[in-house]
Amino acid sequence: MALATRPARPSHLTRITAGSAPVSRYLSPVALGRDLWRHRELIRQFTRREVEGRYRGSLLGVFWSFVHPLALLLIYTFVFGIVFRARWPDARTRGLLEFALVLFGGIVVFGIFSECVNRAAGIIVAVPNYVRKVVFPLEVLPVSVLGSALFHALVSLAILLVAELIHSGRIHPTVVLLPLALLPLVLLSLGLTWFLASLGVFLRDIGYAVPLAVQVLFFVTPVLYPLENVPEPFRTFVRLNPLTAAVENFRRLVFRGTLPDWGELAAWTALTGLVTLLGYAWFMKTKRGFADVV
Repeated sequence: MALATRPARPSHLTRITAGSAPVSRYLSPVALGRDLWRHRELIRQFTRREVEGRYRGSLLGVFWSFVHPLALLLIYTFVFGIVFRARWPDARTRGLLEFALVLFGGIVVFGIFSECVNRAAGIIVAVPNYVRKVVFPLEVLPVSVLGSALFHALVSLAILLVAELIHSGRIHPTVVLLPLALLPLVLLSLGLTWFLASLGVFLRDIGYAVPLAVQVLFFVTPVLYPLENVPEPFRTFVRLNPLTAAVENFRRLVFRGTLPDWGELAAWTALTGLVTLLGYAWFMKTKRGFADVV
């Protein structure tokens, strides 16, 4: 009597062929743009899922995206505007409302970075099914997190512009340059998110260390205070923080109606663009090992 042979058991590991490409393949801005464009529909779907999934099951839903920044604004305004009586040196009226609006602008900018980086370490480990069983372009997950952060920033920006219109009676036309001025921030956030998303798979302590580092970075970024108040020996150090340029350019365009320093903006764009390429290359070269760890 012949014995039936057992069919070969399929492996649960996913083979990502893209990881076998040379590093130079991933350091090309053209190739990066082409890859993201090819998966644009998937990025859109996952960005929408990120936004909707955060508030799924809650009573207020997406309205929480308004409540959270407004709550932070009220807290910081009370502590720094009322208790410490802080004011911006170049303010028009030196009133509490103007202080609150300028403060809120810094919070909006820093929020894009903090939302991406704080979530980065858990992006891949949170979706083991995509890693193990499905041939899935994992590199789109950090992009969708960035898309969600930008959505919430747009909500906060809308609140800010309405409040500025009520307060000053106008909105400076320079606000149309905000996408260009915030490009270095977007590139930096995306590059670090790719890098930390990969690193978080192999080193789980990253998930605890990153929020602490972000909190420290928050206080060395001129969000709660003007850059001019930083003592001269430390001001150069604060200026080396790429988030400082993003916050300062945002406030120039929205509240002062002045243009950014184009040379500085170009330099930061080139530097953060390199961070994006390096983060993407690191992610693509290491993602073949995700299935062995997750």
